[in-house]
Amino acid sequence: MRIDVEETPLTGLVVVRHRLVDDHRGFFTEVFRRDELERAGLPTAFQQENHSGSVRGVARGLHFQWEPPMAKMMRVTRGRVFLVAVDLRKDSPTLGEWWGMESAEREGVQLFAPAGFARGFCALSDFAEIQYLCTALYNPEGEGGIRWNDPRIGVEWPVAEPILSPKDAEAQTLDEWLARPESESFRLEPAGRA
Repeated sequence: MRIDVEETPLTGLVVVRHRLVDDHRGFFTEVFRRDELERAGLPTAFQQENHSGSVRGVARGLHFQWEPPMAKMMRVTRGRVFLVAVDLRKDSPTLGEWWGMESAEREGVQLFAPAGFARGFCALSDFAEIQYLCTALYNPEGEGGIRWNDPRIGVEWPVAEPILSPKDAEAQTLDEWLARPESESFRLEPAGRA
């Protein structure tokens, strides 16, 4: 089954749409096809898959990893979720800009955010689950976060007072991240999306 890739206003951040076959028995879709991802210029060497569940109103993020740099392919497997990504690449013309979308189970949609983006989401249904493929293994020494409500970024979250972890509530601002030497590791890739 072929995938369709839709560009967003942020270079490298794309929506991947899969064909969903739906009938009286249920549904079927191909979530991962190496040949189709390669055709679209997306990475195929994922190293880790994560699965997260959240109650309504939980916001997670904005998370990123610089060592090693990690791209993520996110999809909603249960409920409805608001997905968001923020460009952290220092040489990008869209540095500090965000893009978001609502997505639900059985829509056949994934959001691919390359390394150099902070990612997050907010659960809009009573319970929601997300699965995401990662191009690098998790490294707690090389991870970071940007505050969910950093006014410089101005993400328009669909909830006014989300349920947050202490770590997310106390995350750094974009300006604080950009002042750190580690921020130099995120650059706009000249070719490809890996």
